[in-house]
Amino acid sequence: RSANATYEVINVTLHTTLAATTKLVVPTPAKPILPVQTGVQAQQEEQSSGMTIFFSLLVLAICIILVHLLIKYRLHFLPESVAVVSLGILMGAFIKIIEAQKLANWKEEEMFRPNMFFLLLLPPIIFESGYSLHKGNFFQNIGSITLFSVFGTAISAFIVGGGIYFLGQADVIYKLNMTDSFAFGSLISAVDPVATIAIFNALNVDPVLNMLVFGESILNDAVSIVLTNTAEGLTRENMSDVSGWQTFLQALGYFLKMFFGSAALGTLTGLISALISFFNFEDTHHIDLRKTPSLEFGMMIIFAYLPYGLAEGISLSGIMAILFSGIVMSHYTHHNLSPVTQILMQQTLRTVAFMCETCVFAFLGLSIFSFPHKFEMSFVIWCIVLVLFGRAVNIFPLSYLLNFFRDHKITPKMMFIMWFSGLRGAIPYALSLHLGLEPIEKRQLVGTTTIIIVLFTILLLGGGTMPLIRLIDIEDSKARKRNKKDINLSKTEKMGNTIESEHLSELTEEEYEAQYIKRQDLKGFMWLDAKYLNPFFTRRLTQEDLHHGRIQMKTLTNKWYEEVRQGPSGSEDDEQELL
Repeated sequence: RSANATYEVINVTLHTTLAATTKLVVPTPAKPILPVQTGVQAQQEEQSSGMTIFFSLLVLAICIILVHLLIKYRLHFLPESVAVVSLGILMGAFIKIIEAQKLANWKEEEMFRPNMFFLLLLPPIIFESGYSLHKGNFFQNIGSITLFSVFGTAISAFIVGGGIYFLGQADVIYKLNMTDSFAFGSLISAVDPVATIAIFNALNVDPVLNMLVFGESILNDAVSIVLTNTAEGLTRENMSDVSGWQTFLQALGYFLKMFFGSAALGTLTGLISALISFFNFEDTHHIDLRKTPSLEFGMMIIFAYLPYGLAEGISLSGIMAILFSGIVMSHYTHHNLSPVTQILMQQTLRTVAFMCETCVFAFLGLSIFSFPHKFEMSFVIWCIVLVLFGRAVNIFPLSYLLNFFRDHKITPKMMFIMWFSGLRGAIPYALSLHLGLEPIEKRQLVGTTTIIIVLFTILLLGGGTMPLIRLIDIEDSKARKRNKKDINLSKTEKMGNTIESEHLSELTEEEYEAQYIKRQDLKGFMWLDAKYLNPFFTRRLTQEDLHHGRIQMKTLTNKWYEEVRQGPSGSEDDEQELL
């Protein structure tokens, strides 16, 4: 009996230990593998995707022709974004008439797909924006820009979201719960002053004002997306048993993780690309891709999209990561590249970003007829009021606060222009379609209201920026003397006619030391960057490097000229005209 009892005890102990151990080592369930479509279903999906691609390219081609006509007939007073949105509205009306006559059915093709926007269209736009921030005085105003884009966007989101929630609770407008209200307030706080920046450049307004508006809009988009994702995360979780204070702390922790984690990932990726390009020199005895610009350019394109895929794969914000990667690559990596690759990067990024922006604005116009709408006048009016009020609370108090620490003060006129330039663009519209709101009428209401606010700000505020600047006399004196017909708002024409020489040229060791190291007026990040970061991540050019770069550019120019001379239509008269 004693032996049997002992055996039973040991047996029970072994079973208990085995069960506990099994519970400890049981792996987490694997992610479900999405079903792969085959046969007829796959063919139908390919046909549908093919027609969508064809329709998108057709719309883009028509928009490019429109922009060409604007440049050809010198309609420079009309911003291209406004023209493309208007064309999209006309195309949507035309397609609606065709569908009413049952001549064709383009409902699936003309619908704007948020996944296509976030995966294909938005990353090039954001990366190019970050890559172009080398211009002007971005880093001198990095503190002000960060305050406006992070804290200002959060203030605007809370004001709009809180106002919608409390007005709904008072039965003044359509009722939304707290998380849905905050999600809408976050997405509608993304500003996109494309037309305003074009007007600023045309009128030569204060460069500090230009950089504050431009820099804020770039960082603001990423912050708005992270805030919207934070609200969506709270919506997906069951927050019924959690207090308001715990909900706020959870949302704050999620936002900080997304913001700083994504920014750190993008910065790290950009610095790695800078180190790779730094060792990309013949005298360092490493692989020298500079001799093969196509391979060097391909490597840079990989690093341009790499942080987006990695951040999205580990549940961070790909937009925030690719933005910071673009800023770092522009500031460090770009100056280690060969002259040919520098030109390729500039022109390719500009062209791709232009095509993506044009496609988005065209589909924004098409959405007026393709999107199932739910319109409520009171909801739209109160949302516009809250958006304008939230922008004011964002700009004016923060500007007065910053003036205590700034040498170049933000004047009341500049504050008013910054408030007025808070245009909304395609990002709020795409985010509104990406929200998983239930019931469906709530999604339709949010989407319709977002479209109206975007069109209201682009057409009314964007169209009134130039008269306002002239009225309050904030433009440059030289621009004031020019005729209205001489003002050029065409971003594409300027993009094609110029190559940013300041982003191509690089200082030698002696020039860099004289221009930056010995300067006594550098402060904060500018001093740290000039003293340590820039010398570590970028290579100062020697006279031999400059000579080699000139030879490389001259060789390419001679090859191009020889091909032109040997062309089928080449004649002595044509050659003389070319010369």
